[in-house]
Amino acid sequence: MVEGLGLKGPRGWAFRDVSFRAGAGSLVALEGPSGTGRTCLLLALTGRMKTAEGHAEVGGLPLPRRMAAVRRVAALGQVPGVSELDPSLTVAEHLRERALLQRRFDGSVRALLRRPGTRAAEARARIDEALAAAGLDLAALPKGERTSVRDLERLEALRLSIALALMGRPRLLGVDDTDLKLSDADRADAWALLRSVAAAGTTVLAVCSEAPADALRITTTGTAPTTGQAAPDHADPEPEAADGTPADGTATTGADADPAAADPATEDDITEEGADDALAETGRA
Repeated sequence: MVEGLGLKGPRGWAFRDVSFRAGAGSLVALEGPSGTGRTCLLLALTGRMKTAEGHAEVGGLPLPRRMAAVRRVAALGQVPGVSELDPSLTVAEHLRERALLQRRFDGSVRALLRRPGTRAAEARARIDEALAAAGLDLAALPKGERTSVRDLERLEALRLSIALALMGRPRLLGVDDTDLKLSDADRADAWALLRSVAAAGTTVLAVCSEAPADALRITTTGTAPTTGQAAPDHADPEPEAADGTPADGTATTGADADPAAADPATEDDITEEGADDALAETGRA
């Protein structure tokens, strides 16, 4: 649940007046041109950036008050400047490193005291589970698990980043630049992957330039984020639920509900520079 969420950087608003509801296992697409606050919104909803106004709940945890708790249940795929794959490491090295970090920081004390053979078997099982969920076949890579990240195709790198995120078994998964530099076929495969992750019960937030029709679409435009595609002039209005949410599940934003939110003075404050500055602050942190 998100209500009136906004994030402000040193030079203006990265995004403002974002409101929508999404249940567990939803596929939420943060759609819009580059520089319109999409990544900042993704990082805010996963507990990585502190918002300036409004509030949200992730798995019953309020934002921004419990950002640390949200980070424990929310994982990120590859986000430039925040969580990137190391091009000099191999696929196997990334997987082993994540397994070690997972065991050290997310495991119980009892798990640390188990026999080395037991710990290795558990780590291998978790890696295999994540690879299967991400659809990454190590045998199909040019050098198998010894393939360097720099040699991966864009879709393969996306699958690897999602597999690493899923090793923590998160309740919320955030993915940036989902459809960047992908062919039509690869784009379809990427969305099919995210649908399968959502179908398994993990809520997915995906930044993209063009959202699929079956996703809950939150559109950022560089002013206040708006939703979905406008209905044709001849279409009948959709009935609303008691809480004002459209019956088709499409999210609404503050700009849609309040005409004052679209005031030109407000629009001037919400700039690409504001989004860049806010993202830079998160990278430094």
